[in-house]
Amino acid sequence: MQLDKLVNYHKAVGDPTRIRIVSLLKKGPLHGQAIAYKLGLQPSTITHHISKLRNVGIIYQRRQGNIIYFYLDLERLEYNSKAILSIGEDSMENQENHLQDKDKLSIVKNFINSDGTLKIIPSQRKKKNVILAYLIRDLQHGKTYQEKELNEHIKKYHEDYATIRRELIMQHFMYRQNGEYELNPKEMWPVIF
Repeated sequence: MQLDKLVNYHKAVGDPTRIRIVSLLKKGPLHGQAIAYKLGLQPSTITHHISKLRNVGIIYQRRQGNIIYFYLDLERLEYNSKAILSIGEDSMENQENHLQDKDKLSIVKNFINSDGTLKIIPSQRKKKNVILAYLIRDLQHGKTYQEKELNEHIKKYHEDYATIRRELIMQHFMYRQNGEYELNPKEMWPVIF
């Protein structure tokens, strides 16, 4: 069940049109009409393919006025592409070693109060991912958590449990199905530095 995200990623990028979209976005952000024009496809077709790529987290969008531009998350693309090679390796020890890194510890010290609560949720993605990894360090891999149970865990750190829970899903730290949550394999977590 935890590998569904990895399987969905490979299904999403396993389409020729989507590969062509990734190739275009590698050169820089584009809006949907430009992508449709360059590929000679209808905008509705592009919308469908962009949606699939956005769902697996390798494309994100930003609005500039009335136009939505699509960006390639190259870091996530590279990480997800390599994730299949590291399944089964002892990455837990590697992740704990990474938390010992001075920069990550500095981030934790800047955003965590002395009582262990979170001061604010970082807005910068890399810092946010360090904090999210810190907040779930006590959760167990392979264990299924009910939504209420996860909310209580998050409330120990910050009152806005809904936002943090959503970020854990969006950043692929956790997987949600039918109101139950489970940690994804660490190979699927975002790269933290």
